[in-house]
Amino acid sequence: MTDLPQLTPSQSADLLVQALPHMQRYDQEIIVIKYGGNAMGDAATAEDFAEDIVLLEQSGLKPVVCHGGGPQIAAMLKKLGIQSEFKQGLRVTDEATVEVVEMVLAGSVNKEIVGYISREGGRAIGLCGKDGNMVTARKVTRTMRDPDSNIEREVDLGFVGDPYKVDRTVLDAVLGAELIPVLAPVAIGEDNNTYNVNADTFAGAIAGAMKAKRLLLLTDVPGVLDKNKNLIPELTVDQCRQLIADGTVSGGMIPKIETCIYAIEQGVEGVVILDGKVPHAVLLELLTEHGAGTLITA
Repeated sequence: MTDLPQLTPSQSADLLVQALPHMQRYDQEIIVIKYGGNAMGDAATAEDFAEDIVLLEQSGLKPVVCHGGGPQIAAMLKKLGIQSEFKQGLRVTDEATVEVVEMVLAGSVNKEIVGYISREGGRAIGLCGKDGNMVTARKVTRTMRDPDSNIEREVDLGFVGDPYKVDRTVLDAVLGAELIPVLAPVAIGEDNNTYNVNADTFAGAIAGAMKAKRLLLLTDVPGVLDKNKNLIPELTVDQCRQLIADGTVSGGMIPKIETCIYAIEQGVEGVVILDGKVPHAVLLELLTEHGAGTLITA
């Protein structure tokens, strides 16, 4: 491995001075960071992420981490021999599966992230949407077009929910105590059942309720790409809708963009989609002029 170049004391001081206006801009502001299962990567990537979060908190920002864990859930289901049912390409979360989802997300993955932050000197606390009735979900149904009959049919995905109500009481208390909340996207339903919530959607709901200054969606792609696969540095909500309409944005990027639009409509100043596997991507985005993905604003 090639050693990184050593900075002189003057160069180190210059870097800190360049970060100062960004620190002042975000001082005491809430920043919600969605840390995706595919962006978690290896231990080195997780350590970089934890360092970023601790540095933000020590710099006067109020980070809130929301995480996914799709690959980890799939691995545990396979280990336990639980076969997943798919309808129109979407996983059905039945009763056995939702128990594994809660165990993995609110258990092993959540506490692993808390542990990384703690090892870097931060004080983190692991929670999920069920704690303090933080997030209440409603059951999700999807409609799919039958390829043979061309008829729209409703697809029951089981215990999959969308957030419809966020109570910020617990988060306000945690942030007031200068702790870093790490949130798993598991929520209680109106029917008192446990629901698996998409991590992007969960983070968007949290950011909107907390009136966050920024929502960062860390994923495994550089950001929003144009038709030539080049990164688009900045977009407005109207431009996002146009990219969906003309097919430039498709597949799994559509729900991410829809989350961005929702968060901005709820009062979040800006949302960034960026590659979480880039070393210190969070710091690059928030504390430098370079940015690290696609910034979406009103």
